Formats: sequence, structure tokens, C-alpha cells
Amino acid sequence: MTHLAIFQATFLLALLPLRTCQSEVSSEPLWLTPESLRVSVNSTQQCLHVQWSVHGPADQEVKVTFQIEISRLKPSNVIWVENYSATVRGSRALHWRWDSELPLECAVHFVRMRSRVDSAPRPLWSSWNAWSKAEVQNVLPGDSLRVLPTNRLVEEGSNVTICYISGSHQNNISCYLENVPIHGEPLGPNVSVFTLSNVPFIRYTGTNMYCQVDHTHIVEGTVLFVSKVLEEPKDFSCETRDFKTLNCTWNPGHSTALPKYPAQSYALFESFSGEKKFCQHTNYCTWQVGPDSQETYNFTLVAENYFRKRSVTMLLNLAHRVHPMSPFNVFIKNVSATEATLTWKVHPIGNYSLLCQVELRGEGKGLQQRNVSSTENGQCFFSDLAPGTAYAARVRCAASHFWKWSEWTRRSFRTLEAAPSEAPDVWRSVKLALGSCNVTLFWKPLSKSRAHGEILFYNVVAENLDTPSSPKLFSVPAPANGTELTFDRCSYQIHVTANNSAGTSPASVIVVSGDPGSEEVEEERVPGTEDGFSLSWKRPSGDVTGYVMEWCDHPQDSPCDLQWKHLGPNTTRTVISSDAFRPGVRYNFRIYGISTEKTAHLLGKKTGYTQELAPSDSPQVAVSNLTSQSFALSWRDYPTGSQPGFIRGYHVYLRPKAGQCPPGFQKTALADDSVCKHDIYNPEQKTFVMENLQPESSHEFLVTPYTSAGEGPHGDFTKVTTPDEYPRALIRIILPMVFFLVLITVLCYLKSQWMKDTCYPDIPDPYKSSVRSLLKPKSPHPTIMNIRACIPDAIEVVNKPEGSKSQSSDARKPLTETECPNEADYIYLLPGPFICFENFTYNQAAADSGSRGCLPAPHNGPPGQLLPSPGNLPNPLEQKYMNFPGETALNYVSQVASPTSGDKDSLPTNPPEPAPHSEYRMQMAVPLGPASPSPRENRSSVTRFGQGEHCS
Repeated sequence: MTHLAIFQATFLLALLPLRTCQSEVSSEPLWLTPESLRVSVNSTQQCLHVQWSVHGPADQEVKVTFQIEISRLKPSNVIWVENYSATVRGSRALHWRWDSELPLECAVHFVRMRSRVDSAPRPLWSSWNAWSKAEVQNVLPGDSLRVLPTNRLVEEGSNVTICYISGSHQNNISCYLENVPIHGEPLGPNVSVFTLSNVPFIRYTGTNMYCQVDHTHIVEGTVLFVSKVLEEPKDFSCETRDFKTLNCTWNPGHSTALPKYPAQSYALFESFSGEKKFCQHTNYCTWQVGPDSQETYNFTLVAENYFRKRSVTMLLNLAHRVHPMSPFNVFIKNVSATEATLTWKVHPIGNYSLLCQVELRGEGKGLQQRNVSSTENGQCFFSDLAPGTAYAARVRCAASHFWKWSEWTRRSFRTLEAAPSEAPDVWRSVKLALGSCNVTLFWKPLSKSRAHGEILFYNVVAENLDTPSSPKLFSVPAPANGTELTFDRCSYQIHVTANNSAGTSPASVIVVSGDPGSEEVEEERVPGTEDGFSLSWKRPSGDVTGYVMEWCDHPQDSPCDLQWKHLGPNTTRTVISSDAFRPGVRYNFRIYGISTEKTAHLLGKKTGYTQELAPSDSPQVAVSNLTSQSFALSWRDYPTGSQPGFIRGYHVYLRPKAGQCPPGFQKTALADDSVCKHDIYNPEQKTFVMENLQPESSHEFLVTPYTSAGEGPHGDFTKVTTPDEYPRALIRIILPMVFFLVLITVLCYLKSQWMKDTCYPDIPDPYKSSVRSLLKPKSPHPTIMNIRACIPDAIEVVNKPEGSKSQSSDARKPLTETECPNEADYIYLLPGPFICFENFTYNQAAADSGSRGCLPAPHNGPPGQLLPSPGNLPNPLEQKYMNFPGETALNYVSQVASPTSGDKDSLPTNPPEPAPHSEYRMQMAVPLGPASPSPRENRSSVTRFGQGEHCS
């Protein structure tokens, strides 16, 4: 054992130097240094092309990794490091491309590389080769500007680097992207760089970016053509219609086409056959089916644009992708009123049969649908059709291995008409007049299923039931739905039929009775809902064949759109609903019973609202019977029936005085105001009396109606003021008196001249007398009689004082009756003493004839004293009386008067001229004073003078 151990140790020591030598030989590194490094610039694609050569072993392939560094502006500014792997055997030239984000014209770039043999036992990097410079010569004048890149194509959402180069060191350059200022970073003394992140698609013609030297016209810019991102084709599908071609379709998504840049392209590749086809369209492509009857296909659709590629695949069986062509030669045959036949042909698809689907449509909806198997010809029979109805039939087909239906092929037809199968639904409205009966007939149009064609006209036949006579026929053309008839007060039976081109419908019979009967039925209120009105009635005592419910859909319109509903004889309840019902509208219903004689009798009246609303307006209140302690309010003209709800009563509001409400009122709040309210619960009461009021007090009131839904609108309060207690009676007395006085005043004013001439005639002016023209004065100046020189013929003393009576009797001698027979006819009894004297100046005729009542004595005075001088003549307008010695207040009474005049105050306006030989009234000086009795009533007080005592 010991010897064996020593042998093993000796053997190992002998092998150790040999192992060490082999390791030293195998660990020697293998170097493949890049040589002939050349760098070129592609300004169009903005990339660097790097080319170099390497000499590898000629007997084996080695895998080599090249590490490439790129620096910008200076070698030490490394911006990119990338490893490029290649398999080398012998001498070989290699190529590499680097795409620059920054336009290469904006900066100088440097490239170097080293290599490493990856298959060597000890892979080590070789040394770096020298930097190779890549520069684009871009020398600009001092006042120029350039923006790079020029019109670049970019993809939406990518990042873009843009720079500008100026010819001199300028800091006054502003740049804009779509007119929005942007700011860059300086890359050198005359270069600035702008990085645009996530560039959006703005418009098809591109995005504008430009730079401008401030305060100059130097502007340079570029256009970025932003392309949509290429999408993967969607809904890729292929099918055949004739087993000769495959039609492949897809949804391309957004187009990436731009000006000067085409849209994406598509290519179809089939893997089993290895064939490839470039598609001419962007959404479909055709593939020819080969004669080798290939059934299975594996297609790959490739979409490609300037930036990227997209692809989708599909595996299909040709027999399972059959889309048949549409049926042709489709016809409708053997059309009758209720039947028709549809026939068609299909395009054959080899030995495969087709399943065809037939559909019949009418009035816009599907009525029948059937499936029919067909290889070349097919047909379908339709029955139970409606007469005179338009239909549309269509057919389509599919393969037994269903993929898609073919397109529909349609044909329209119309069945033949038949006589209407149902009588018209007829109702009437009767209005009785004096000696006649006006009947308005209404009927509803027949439904298409009952009309069996187009209704052309309606026949109305009226037959008198009381007097045998020939029926009257009225033809009403369609589409009229009623007519008006006028009958006498007899009973008539009316038949109404509808007619089309094929025949006449059954008749509807209605009887109008000449006896209106007593149909006084009390109206009943019924509640309504949104679903309508639930109405019920009692069964009448007599036999009925049915009931008719009558109402108007639009009761506020004229005509009101009359509606009716026929009900069976065993029905005593129904629900009336209509789309025309509206809240706040009152609807009236009448229920008629139809007797066995076809006459209608009113059974009930119903009225109601689907929904009551608050009154739309408040009444116009009038004030009446206004007294000092009460007044009455009335609103009799307020229309309660036209309100949007049943009027339940009225609220009378009164503004309180000093915060107190009168009896019968309660305090309540109304629009932030405290008022007094009185409730009237009877809607028929339209008057209200306010009593126990104070005279000359003001009251403000408001009347509003209310329904179950609420109260009417609150208008303005009306103010009423009570009058005083007495002025009204005084006014009733004073007003007529004032009116009477005003009337008299107006009449007097209008008749003032007449009254003056009648009651107060003018006194004649002596200067205007015609007597003066007959007198021949002896002196050149006319003289006027001196009253003091006159000797009166007679004097009459009235009411002379007692002391002077004896003197008068002694001094004067009375005249005899023979000398003055008519003295009582012209002598007035005047109060106080007066003197009567003759004046020949005013009665020339009497002076010439000498026929006077009192014969004057011979005149002894001088002729010059007949008339006084004009200066001594008293003015009658200024002095109405004159004084004698010993007398007081004598009036001057003169003129020629009518012998029959007995009233000294009555002076005629047009006195008659004195006739010859008329009596002459003597002038008198009369004292002023009240009138005395006439001479006829007191003759004993007259004293006459003698004949010698007269005026000369």
C-alpha cells in the first residue's frame, strides 16, 4: 500500500509541468481589430453609415462583438454606445447604421469602435481605433437663418428634435410652433436645439414651426408632417361566392397618407402555396382559387408604412366560407284576394344545395317567414291574405355550411279587393228645431282588415217610419266621416253602408225618434285619473240591445271631435281613456241605452277632470248697494264651468283695520301679509254683503275661487270707501234745483231781448217825436214848455193829508161830469199828491181838433212860454222825477196811451198810433212811491179843477 501511494504522487508531479504549459498556450488572447473605419452622412434620412473591415481566421467562423461609440461636438462628449455582433470568417467588410434624432447639420459627430471575440477562451476588448469625424458642411452668411430638418415626416406621439443655425452669434431669435412661442437650449454659439415631445396630429397638411430674427423680416421655418400611427388590420375575413375567387376584406383603420407621402400598403401571403400578392386597395383584395381544388388556406395580411409593419393571419376552409349571390328572376304569380305565389331562381354552386328564406311583410311588419331548400328554382305559396292589401315579399339564400345570407331580393304586390266585411260604426247627434229635426251622422272609418280595399263612398238611406214613402238615398264620398240631414218631426230609420270597388258592407241601422221625450237627467261628477275615467250606470227597466258612451276629446274646440263607444247589453261599467285627455280640461260624458227599436235614450250624464288644477283666473268683482254702513260684492258673470277644476267655493279677503277682523272673518297670511278671510262654501253663491261698517271708512277686498287643487291667482285688492249718511239725500234735492235754476238762467239769457221788450219797453224820446216837426217856434231857438207855468185842467189828489184837504177844496172848483165824461178811463189813482196837466206837444191831432176829454180854458199866457228852452228841459234818462214848490217826489208821467189801457205798469212794446179824435191823457207829475188803487176803485178821492184852470 505504501509503494502504491508513492507511485501516484510521483506520477502527478510528472504531469504538472505539462499541464501548466498547455494552459499558457491556450490562454493566449485572439484579437480581430476593426480596420479601415469610414463614416458617411445621409442628410435625407438623417443617419450615419459606418463601414469597416476585419480579418478573421480563414478556417473557422468566429463570433465578434463590436462596441461603437458616438460623440457630439467633441470626442469626449459621448452620446451613444451600442454593441453590434457579427460572425466573421476570413476578411470581411461590415456595415452599421445609426439614426440621429438631432439633424446632423446642427453639430459635428465622432465615431470609434473596438471589438471582442466572443468565441475565444478569454474574450477581451481590443483597443479603440481612432475617432472618425462626421460633419456636414453648413456655412451660412452672417445675416441668414436656417431651421432643420426641412419638411420632416414623423409619427404621431413621437419626439422630434429641431434646431436652427444662424450665420452670426445672435440672441434675438424667437421661435414658434403653430404661433405658440417655444424655447430651446443653445448647442453652440450659433445653434439652438428644440425638443418637441409627443407631437400631435393637427392637420393633413402638416404642423408649422418657424423662427424669426426680432425686429427684422428674416423668417425661416419647417413643416412637420405628422402621420397617424399604423393600425393592425381589423375584421380580416375571406369568402367565396362562386368557388373561383376569394374576396378578402378588412378594416384598415386610420389612413397614414400625407402630402408627398403615400398611405400604408397591404400584401396578402398564403403559406401553404407560398404565393404572395400585393393588394391594390387598402380595404379588400381578391385571391384566385387554383385548379388543384385547394380547400384549406392560411393567409397572412401585412400592412406597412414608412415607420412600421403590422400583420394578421387567418386559417379557413373554402367550403365553409360560401356567400351565395342574390336570387334572381323573382316574380309574384296567381294573386287573388287572399292568396299569392312567389317564385325565384338561384346561382348554382357546384353540387351544393342552398337554403332560401322567404319573408312576407305587410303594413311595415313581418307577417310570415318560411325556409325553402333550392338547388336552382324555388317557390313559396302565401295564403290567408287580407283582400285589397299591399304586401312585400323577399327572399335570400345561404349554403348548407352556413356562413352568410345572400342579399334580399324584393317584390311588392297587392291582393284583389273584396266587399267590406263589417258595418260602419255609426252614431248621431240630434238637434230639435221648430217643426224640424237636424241630425248629424258620424261614422268611423273601417279598419283595413275589415274594409277589404279602398272605401270609395258611403250610402245613407233614410226611411220615414210614420208616413209610408219611398226611402231617401244620400251618397257621401270618402274619406268623409259624417253628414248632416234635416227631417220633419217624424221618426226615421237610417241605414249606413260602406262601398268599395268589390261591393257593399253590411248596413248599420239607427233610428231617430220624432218624439224627443223627457230626458231630464241630473249631471253627476266623477273623478278621473291619468288612465282615464271609470264610469258606471244603472241598468234601465226596459230591454236594451246595448249602450253608447259619448264624449268629446277636445271639448273646448269647435267642432269638439265627438267620440263614442258601443258597449254590450250586459255591461254597466267601462273605462274611457284617450291620448287626447289633458289635465285641467273638463270632459262631459253621456250614456245612452239602445232599445230593441234601435232608438237611443239618455240614461246618465257624467262630468269630470283627469286632473283638477287651480283656477286660472279670479272673478271680476263689482260693488253695488253702497251705503254708509254696507256694500255688496257680486261676481255673477264668473264662468265656473270653464275653469280647470270644479269650483268648490270662494275666499273673500279683507285687509283688517287696526289688526281686527270683522265677524265671520278669520285672520290668515296672504303673500307675507296678514289679512282677514271669509270662506264661501257654496259655488253658486256669487254675492257677498259687508255690513256694520262705519261711514266714510275705506275697505280693501279680494275674491278668489278655489278647487280641490288649490286657490286661484291673487290679484290686486279693490278699495271701497263708504259715504256719509246725509249728503246723498241732500244731493238728490240740490241737484234737481241747481239743474232747474241753470235751465231758467240759460233760457233767460237766450230770450233776454224778448223779455226786455215784453216787460220793460223803452220810454219814447221826446226829441224823436213827430209833433215837433209841426210846431213853428217864433224864436230861432226851440223852447220847451215850462212846467211851472202850466195851469192844469184838473188835479186828482190821492191820499192827501187831512190838513190840506180843505185848502184843496176851497182853492179849486170841481169840474162837472158833463165837462169830463170819461175821466175815469185815463186817470190813475197814484199815491201822494200829483198834478195832471195837458201837453199839446204829444197829441197834435187832439190839439188841432179840440176834441179832448177836458176842455181847456183860453190860453192867456205869452206865446213864448209854450215850451221851455232846450237847456231847461229835464232829462228823463238822468232824472225820473222833479220837485214842485210845496210838493215832494213827483214823477213825470206823459205819452199818449191807449184808451183801453188800465195798467200803468204795462207798456206795450209796439203801442198803436193814436187815431184821430182819440182821448188825450194829461201829463202828470207823480211822486215816487208804491202804486195805489186805480181810479175805478176809488173815485171819491178825485178832485177836479175848474175850466179856467188849465195848462196853456
